[in-house]
Amino acid sequence: MNFTSWPTLLVVDVEGNGTTPPDLVEIAALPVRSGVLDSATAGAWLIRPERPVTARAADIHGLTNQVLADQPVWGQLADEVGEFLAQDWICAHNAHVDYRELQRHLPGWKPTGVIDTLRLARATHKDLPSYTLDALIKHLAPDLSRAPRVGRHRATFDAYATAQLLIAMAGHYETWDQLIAAAVPPGLPGAPQPEEDPTLW
Repeated sequence: MNFTSWPTLLVVDVEGNGTTPPDLVEIAALPVRSGVLDSATAGAWLIRPERPVTARAADIHGLTNQVLADQPVWGQLADEVGEFLAQDWICAHNAHVDYRELQRHLPGWKPTGVIDTLRLARATHKDLPSYTLDALIKHLAPDLSRAPRVGRHRATFDAYATAQLLIAMAGHYETWDQLIAAAVPPGLPGAPQPEEDPTLW
């Protein structure tokens, strides 16, 4: 894979407060440029949700109401996050979820394309027993020695791990077009358009 052919790409992860639909409590966006993670320019935001964090959600990611009590609310961060994401490609694990929530919170925002490492993993490593982020980390053993020390289920760590998995799996493809053909879910931005059947007219 010629990584220099890649457009600017942001690996994103969001965490919610456990309600339906969720309020966002954390967002991370890690740039990948020419196949290299750029942690120095990454974006990370903690958000005080309108509704309290549920006990189940807090048990998963550790972001309790007390931890978030002094953080800004979404209305104070929306413009900043929207400007950071701009119209770049994004990548996430099980990307439908992150894309849906970001779009719900940022009306009018639309990335150029959406890469899903879950879809990519199913195409690249067939017949694995599981394709969860934890299972792929165990199977592919990416270097997480420089990952944020906040741990799994925090947005900054999960974005870092997802970026490493993306780069590892990208090595199985010769071109960017081949990668996105395997990794972009149908119906999401960036999905290859099917060729139209030729007609007489």
